[in-house]
Formats: sequence, structure tokens, C-alpha cells
Amino acid sequence: MGEERVESVDEVQRLLVVLHPWRKHRLRLLIVGAKRLPRISEHERTWCFVDMVVDRPEELREALARRTYRTKTRGERTQPPARPVGEGAYIIARHDGHTHLAYELELPREPGEPQRELNIEREASYVVNVKNPQTPPLSGTGRPRRDTPALPRELVDRFGTRRFIPLDPPDFLDYPGTELVLIGAAEDASEELGVDLDAEVERAARRSIFDDLRISHRDHPVEPLFAGQWR
Repeated sequence: MGEERVESVDEVQRLLVVLHPWRKHRLRLLIVGAKRLPRISEHERTWCFVDMVVDRPEELREALARRTYRTKTRGERTQPPARPVGEGAYIIARHDGHTHLAYELELPREPGEPQRELNIEREASYVVNVKNPQTPPLSGTGRPRRDTPALPRELVDRFGTRRFIPLDPPDFLDYPGTELVLIGAAEDASEELGVDLDAEVERAARRSIFDDLRISHRDHPVEPLFAGQWR
């Protein structure tokens, strides 16, 4: 939106989620259509899609950096750099016939207004389903219609005649254009799934988004991540 300072969620252009699988160089960039994560207490649904999958951090770093572009109607525009608002560890787990995406924050240590407005909890679990790419694109995801995922036959065959299936295996996340629906499930993901997310956070804390993407604090406003404040 060209805003150098952001003071509320109304000035947020997009909510981006970067997934870095443990012990893999791969980075997956998801775009959340509603600009907020789904509310857990209401079992809300939110659509998102896989925008980029890269093996070199510099490829994703360029997508998150400040850039200038031209439009037909408004001339030259500047898109400010992405602002990190949360960092932690995540798992993708099977549970009671569903697939869950669960996470626990490591930063910020004290979530503030940005996290509350974006529905980023200290800990949360979402049921996550994958949409059959052979059905019409979902409305509200923001995904360009031309970006149909090039899924291999073994993944396409898993759908059969179903419109949605659980995210199983997670390999679906390796194909740009894949559409997902997140459904708020539980705030206490560790208890619900029977996993030790604290241990995952401790392990993930050895690295950070700045290490993963090799970006500088000078290039990206970090107040939302470290202080829980808009800028």
C-alpha cells in the first residue's frame, strides 16, 4: 500500500507466512487472503495459497524487500519491505482423521497489538485442508487464476472426486498455486495434539528469520516482532 509507517491492520497489505521445514533448505511462502489468521474460539475459516517455493534464501529475500513498480493508472509505486510480526516453531501432524498445522511463538515474547489484530496467538492449532486444483479457484484468496499448481499425478490422485482433502502429505506445500483452508481448532496445541511444542521452539530458536532469509534488521522494520508494536 506504500505505507512507510503502519499503525493498524487496516494499513496491512498482505499477511505472509514463511515455513522453513527443519533440516531442509526449502522455504515456502504462503499468502493469507483475509490478512488475518482464523479466530480459534469461533473455529473460523481462512483461505490461503502457496505463493513461492524456493531453495535459495536470496530468492525469497527479494520478494520481501522494498521494491518500486509501475502501474497503468497510478504511475510509479513503492512497496515497502515486509515487517515480521511473529516467529516460532511449527509442526504438521495427523490427528483424529485430520491434518493440523500448529505453532508456538518464540518472538515476540510479549505479543502486542499487531499480534492481536492479526489473530496471532502464543500457541494455536488449525485443521488444514488442500483444495482440489481441478475445481474452480476459491474467492477471497487473492491467488491469480493462472497459477494452477503443477501437482504430480500421485498427489492429484489423492483427491479422487473430493473437493478438499487433508494436507497429507505436506508435499502439497511444495507447489506454488496450491490453495488451502485453515480452520481454527485449538489454542493449546500441545495438549490437543500430544506434542512438545516447547521443545520445537527451543530447537527453532537456534536460528531466526533473519538467519534463514539472510536479511538485515536495517532493511525491515522489526518493532512488531521484538516489541509487539506497530510501526
